[in-house]
Amino acid sequence: PRDYCWHDGRLFCYAWEEDAELRLSLETPPAPNTECYSVHWTPLRPDVRLKDCFSMANISWYGGATTRTPRWPLNRAESQAQPFVSSDFARNPEGFGPVLDRYFLGSTGVTVTVAPEVPLFLWLESDRHFCLGTRAGMAAVPLRYQLCVSPDVAAAQRHLGGQRGGQARALPDMALLGAPIWRYQGPEGSAAKIKRGLRSLARRLKRHRLQEGVLALGEHSTIVLAAEDNVPEAGGKRQESGGAWAPSLISPLQLSITLSPYVPVSSRLFLRSLRDHQDLGCSWLGLQPSPGGCSIPLLTMWRGQLCARLNVTSKVALSWYLARARRLQQELGATYVAFEGVEGNSFLEQAVPPPPELEGDQYTQALVAALARLGNATIISAGASSSHLPFFIQMSPLHSDWSHAGLKGLIPSVLHYSLLGYNFFIPDVVGGSLAGDTPGDTELYVRWLQIVTFLPVMAFSKPPWLCCDAWVLNLTRQCIERHRDFVVPLLIRSSQEWLRMGFPIFRPAWWLSPTDPTALTIEDEFLIGDEVLVAPVTEKGQTWRDIYLPGEGHLWMDTSTARVFDGGTILRNYSASLEEVPVFIK
Repeated sequence: PRDYCWHDGRLFCYAWEEDAELRLSLETPPAPNTECYSVHWTPLRPDVRLKDCFSMANISWYGGATTRTPRWPLNRAESQAQPFVSSDFARNPEGFGPVLDRYFLGSTGVTVTVAPEVPLFLWLESDRHFCLGTRAGMAAVPLRYQLCVSPDVAAAQRHLGGQRGGQARALPDMALLGAPIWRYQGPEGSAAKIKRGLRSLARRLKRHRLQEGVLALGEHSTIVLAAEDNVPEAGGKRQESGGAWAPSLISPLQLSITLSPYVPVSSRLFLRSLRDHQDLGCSWLGLQPSPGGCSIPLLTMWRGQLCARLNVTSKVALSWYLARARRLQQELGATYVAFEGVEGNSFLEQAVPPPPELEGDQYTQALVAALARLGNATIISAGASSSHLPFFIQMSPLHSDWSHAGLKGLIPSVLHYSLLGYNFFIPDVVGGSLAGDTPGDTELYVRWLQIVTFLPVMAFSKPPWLCCDAWVLNLTRQCIERHRDFVVPLLIRSSQEWLRMGFPIFRPAWWLSPTDPTALTIEDEFLIGDEVLVAPVTEKGQTWRDIYLPGEGHLWMDTSTARVFDGGTILRNYSASLEEVPVFIK
């Protein structure tokens, strides 16, 4: 490289022949004992592909993105070079997860934050390095990021990670914290069958003394109930059907419905939109529009159907979509509305260059910002620069097994979501929702149940009386009660700290032991605030485990035995029978 500028000791410039130019500038530190640098790479030819790599040797990395087998830290994750865009693992198994951020945190106290306008590519090469870059062929698009160095990893996250974005943070509807979610899995061929199925599920929950919580309808059931049960589409007439739906039919349970930004091309709604150019004709993402007309819809597959996707760049389309969601919520008496399919870039999925306003994750950002108008009883399936908004976010489905694609991936996902500011998440259902290699595994169900007891929301697909023995049903009641009486008050207290300072609610062991190498790679424990340590069992057949107690100088008390232990130590072969999960209070 050739050094060709030096200004006041704050700006340094280098050039590599005719390939690229690098500018480094020292910035005003955002916190004491912290140094920050602006790094600006510029290609000097369109065929130059920028690639800037960060070593994983003797350093652990966190943040960024997850893969379908979540790991904490990122060092053991593997991903080929691809656009830094959220995705649905069901549609793109090799993509990145639905929650990502251009923020990477190193265990030495270094942070890397990529500028939002950069069309970013990311490589993850397991235990070697991760790389930031741009694609070749773009007209001299630069790679820009901020690199900061703090005394340690916890200080970096406190001073820099929690203050990213600068927007005021808001809480979602905290009532959902104490309400277990029961996903409806019954008949859905007609509105009448769905009503009967919901009433039957509500009665069974009441019979088993589990009558509080939320019954969650999937998208198909929502649409069937809406279309056939007296809820007219825009411009349509009310269709009478016998036995009108009323929320009182499942009381005291509440109802959650599910929508998405996709519409089947065979639906009346889509066909009508093509006829009505003044109303909805330009409401779908499309290819380059013809002069004086709307875009040709860009079709994609969603839930096994050929669909068009909502055009979030159209104010008319967004207003119609939000009005429709409000109407369905009101007519069906739903307390909560979940939105699936928020993630992903439909253009990149089909190798079509996106318009500039929809590069990267800008579709997700625009849709999420619009959904915020619906209030704080909204659940979304993806987040991109939106952790400050008052949503619950649905975690990706996990496999019903003991692998990192299943149970072992749950705690790494929890730590990742919370580090990036998404503290109010709904984990996958107890036992996992994707087929695994151990169907009907009672031990897996119980260990999963023990973990979600200490997370924001408990969600179920298969009720405990269908999957397991009677003692598991009793355990489920106990876990729901413990979640309501012990965990929810703790989450509410910790949420105030998140509002004020941006600290994660669910914290890794290094939060209290930032310089202890042992704490940097622990992925099967987590802290709730600074007060509680949860150390579940994630290995099949084990009734003991090693437990790391962080925070040298602190004391930890086992909530089951009242025994007290020193922080900064490891408890070897600590008892954890199938009926218990080790929990410690500082």
